[in-house]
Amino acid sequence: MVSRLVSVDRWAAGSQAYFLTHLHSDHTNGLSSSWANGPLFCSRTTAKLFPFKFPEFNLSLIRILQIGTWHSLSLLSPCGSETHLQVMAIDAIHCPGSVMLVFRGEFGCLLYTGDFRWEATCERAMRSRDMLLGALKDQVVDIIHLDNTYCNPSYDFPPRQIAANQVVNIILSHPEHDIIIGIDTLGKEDLLHHIARVLKIKVSSYPFLRIWVWPERLRTMHLLGFHDIFTTNTSLTRVRAVPRYSFSIETLEALNKVHPTIGIMASGLPWLKTGLQMSGTHAGSFRISRSERAPWSANCEVQSDRQVGNTGPLERFHEYIYSVPYSDHSNFAELKEFVKLVRPNTLKGIVSSSSCYIEPMYYLGRHCGITQPARQLHMKHTSKGTIERVVAVSTKASTLDDEFVKSESKRRKTLKVKSSGSRSTKFSILRRRGRGAKISENDGPHNS
Repeated sequence: MVSRLVSVDRWAAGSQAYFLTHLHSDHTNGLSSSWANGPLFCSRTTAKLFPFKFPEFNLSLIRILQIGTWHSLSLLSPCGSETHLQVMAIDAIHCPGSVMLVFRGEFGCLLYTGDFRWEATCERAMRSRDMLLGALKDQVVDIIHLDNTYCNPSYDFPPRQIAANQVVNIILSHPEHDIIIGIDTLGKEDLLHHIARVLKIKVSSYPFLRIWVWPERLRTMHLLGFHDIFTTNTSLTRVRAVPRYSFSIETLEALNKVHPTIGIMASGLPWLKTGLQMSGTHAGSFRISRSERAPWSANCEVQSDRQVGNTGPLERFHEYIYSVPYSDHSNFAELKEFVKLVRPNTLKGIVSSSSCYIEPMYYLGRHCGITQPARQLHMKHTSKGTIERVVAVSTKASTLDDEFVKSESKRRKTLKVKSSGSRSTKFSILRRRGRGAKISENDGPHNS
């Protein structure tokens, strides 16, 4: 009998505790205002935003995780005995409220990154790095559940600060144009704040620059503490942040019939250098458009590609649309550095895709703590020319299953992770050699 103890970004009934890494919809699929399957653990910022996304949710179910503090949970094992688990939330630097989660207990140590950005030059990332290393100390991490959105060497985009400067340069080089920026309902607040701050300094005609957002987004901005930068009055600004679903070539063509307008798409996805090669053919349906260098302004801080870290020319998909490599997910180099830092026993991706999924162990397994065998690319071609994984992996969700296995020769406790019907035992030979996963009460503070 298998008893689900803890679920992360997964909301089906059966677990004893539920953890939410952040409020993006692909992580809340299954949550609703009427959901009541158990206590829900999240960061303070996520808890603050929660009633806005789920207006009638029973807030008594929410438990706040203090960043950088160990929290203890007492759960019941399948045999009815009490088992203890500790968890620490660490800033994931993805969107407001996003966290990574470190779990430890008699089962070992797991690290669930959720969606995260691991920039070496980012002060917040440096603080998270120190916090993570302090939490792990010399402990072996058995599994990292990794944000593998861009786990492919082809994905090479710059730090967000450089990409944000590129956005400002585009705006400055189009002084007579309205600017449309596609964003989600949460995230990229720092980008918009940077645009407003720099344009206010550089352009004397914008002493009180604001950025237009739609009414629901303005409410979110106010909840996050942005009170003087955003507006719903279109007459106060030529820069508008619109819902991503309304950002399209057709919309921009219609706007240009009224007034010159350009769109800026801020995402790491189009910033793809080459397609993955398999047997002489492209293994993926990557969209590579013709590149067109942006008309840099003489007054810009960043005036050429060479000054922004050799990231290459900006992509221009259309007469009216620029693509800027601003991403809230880690690029491949950052993922590699993260895995080399933690050196887990194994990796599992939290993202699945039918277009080009590559198992993280294929590229990053060599950086794990145990020498890993060579892995094959778990892909297959479909009749439509896309590629699908052979081995299914849960999409941004995980359940920690505690199964106690008895045998004639030995008895030991194991933890299994359930992902879309497939199970993988995370205990390695190191556990049997005593390289430490059992946490005593004196190993860290027990703060609830």
